[in-house]
Amino acid sequence: MRAALITIGDEILIGQITNTNAVWIGQQLTSCGVDVTQMVTVADDIPAIVREVRSAVESFRIVIVTGGLGPTHDDVTKHAVAEVFGDELAFRQDIMDAVEERFRSRGRTMVQANRGQALVPVSFEAIVNTVGTAPALFRGTASAEGSGFLVILPGVPHEMETFMRQDVLPRIDKLDGQAHIAQRTLMTAGIGESNLHAKMEGLEQELGADRQLAFLPSIHGVRMRLTARAAHAADAEARLDNLVEWIRARVGDYVYGEADVTLEEVVGQRLQALRWTIGTAESCTGGLLAHRITNVPGSSAWMLGGVVSYGNSVKTRTLGVDADILDAHGAVSEQVARAMAEGARSRLGVDVAVSTTGIMGPGGGSPEKPVGTVWVGIALPTRTVAIALRLGTDRARNKERAATAALDAVRKLLPDC
Repeated sequence: MRAALITIGDEILIGQITNTNAVWIGQQLTSCGVDVTQMVTVADDIPAIVREVRSAVESFRIVIVTGGLGPTHDDVTKHAVAEVFGDELAFRQDIMDAVEERFRSRGRTMVQANRGQALVPVSFEAIVNTVGTAPALFRGTASAEGSGFLVILPGVPHEMETFMRQDVLPRIDKLDGQAHIAQRTLMTAGIGESNLHAKMEGLEQELGADRQLAFLPSIHGVRMRLTARAAHAADAEARLDNLVEWIRARVGDYVYGEADVTLEEVVGQRLQALRWTIGTAESCTGGLLAHRITNVPGSSAWMLGGVVSYGNSVKTRTLGVDADILDAHGAVSEQVARAMAEGARSRLGVDVAVSTTGIMGPGGGSPEKPVGTVWVGIALPTRTVAIALRLGTDRARNKERAATAALDAVRKLLPDC
């Protein structure tokens, strides 16, 4: 079962607002077994809306349109869809009564322009808006096999979401031909998209119409979105379980969690299970690492503190890094990363400490230590480890990537509970 989404509004096209409606509707439809295969954004222009709606209803079982139902001159969606189906616009007193009552209940005076919201194309069903003024418009018999289903919703997000939950999704549930869809997300870190794909030799043979995999790379890692379809929910889940098992057997420790769990959450869970505490000594990341660790609710149970030792004087005075080591190797070095981590572990009184020191850019590099050179130090109860990174030249991205790499290194080095 395929669906198209059409969002209407000049404000979206010029970048004044973000099209969150399309994202949200896409998520809801996918979760109930509908394939969203087209999303279009159209200006507040009747010919453009007519063209897109006409094309969509000819090609898709489900078409959802949002926006352009307000009371102002640029709200032209109803006029456009009426033209598509050769409808007249009829005045609906029940809609008008609901709009007037809404204004009255809020102590406001309704203006004449709002009367236009009670005009409805005659071949559409109109549903009163309980959280706004513009009604939702429905065309098509939801339970009839092969029939099209067209929905016109307000563009205001909370109004759209209310209609979707109360009226649209229940009707879609009654449509014939739906599959059950199961989805899962695997979160990875420390490996790029192409290398991740290379580890899954034979992947194409595992996928097909009933099982799909999408790679969603970001600065923090690659999310893998897995989808399985079947006539019954249990079968879809079983297919998904088999695919997850197949991937984990090949990707191994690069997968750090499922759903939208973050690295810092996983590290926090492991520390809490071990009853260990952590501290940070940051130079190049400037406190970002501590910031991410403390973003996790309840992190005070394992995060004791951190030092932003940007200057060498702070490294020596606060962390106890030997000035001779700094002179001999420079601040960006394996030796200093180790000394920073060990100093933080001792002076903060934590079980594990992590340090970062590097050249974030865009300047400051040298042939021996180019921009993007970073060392991460991790001091554990029984040993200290240093890890070298080679990042890019963008300062902000380097800070984010260094913090992610440091968290991932801690995750991999923490002992099993």
